[in-house]
This record gives sequence, C-alpha cells and structure tokens, in this order.
Amino acid sequence: MLPKSFWDKLLWLLKHIVLFIALSIFYLYGTIWLLKRPHTNSIEEVYRVFYIDFLRLRPEHVEIVKLTDRELVTISRNPCPILNLSLALRMDTRYTCKLISEPVAKFVLKHINRDLMFERDYSYLRPYKDGCLERIYLKPRTSSIQQYDSL
Repeated sequence: MLPKSFWDKLLWLLKHIVLFIALSIFYLYGTIWLLKRPHTNSIEEVYRVFYIDFLRLRPEHVEIVKLTDRELVTISRNPCPILNLSLALRMDTRYTCKLISEPVAKFVLKHINRDLMFERDYSYLRPYKDGCLERIYLKPRTSSIQQYDSL
C-alpha cells in the first residue's frame, strides 16, 4: 500500500488538471467572444457588455451596488459553473476563482478597454456570502506633467 501522502499528491494533481482544463476553456471562450470586437464608451456599457453579453448573466442575477462614470461595483448571484466545480472538487472558491475566473475577466476587460481594471473582494464570495462582490473601474488618469516627472 502506498503512503497517504502519495494519494494526497495524486488527488491534488488531478484536481488541478481539471482546473487547468476549466481555465483553458474559459480563455478559449473569451478569445472567441472577443472576435466580435466589443468596445465600450462608458462604465454603464461595461455592465451590459461584460456581465450580460460576455458572462451571459441575467440582469436579475447582477445587483449594481455602485455605478459612476469611472466605477462599477456589482454583486453576482447567478448560477456559477466555477462555484459548482469548486464544490464538486471540495476546493475553496477563494482559490479557484482567483485561478480561473479572475485572469479571464481581466483579459476580456483589457480587450474591451485597455484602461479597465478588475477586482474581486475575496472576503465577499460564495459560498461564504450570498454573492460575489466585484469592482470594475477605469485606471486613474495621470496628467502629462506627472508622466514627464517620471522620466
């Protein structure tokens, strides 16, 4: 009989193979979706383009907590495949969402508008809370004087 540590390592490896496949599929979907060349002119349009068009969430699943001309804060309560995968694998969503969802969200948002930034509050995440709190905002503007000061 092999030592328990071998089985633990094998289980870890198998779980991470599944996570890598999920990440690859999500990146592939994002890349294909971006062929439509979506672009936004406002943060309000980011809500529609990112949450409704890209993630295919229903409006009733996305609560807009804050919306300004430079920032969008939401709580998503949609049926989530990454949450379901995490629960099935008995893995923490604070880990799996950072590994799978966050890089793809940043990738897609950068292609929608290079000045968009994405943050997720990992203290407000399912299954620990009733939804997932995210913030999308425009990078702070730097004046031309500040740009020359750094030279």
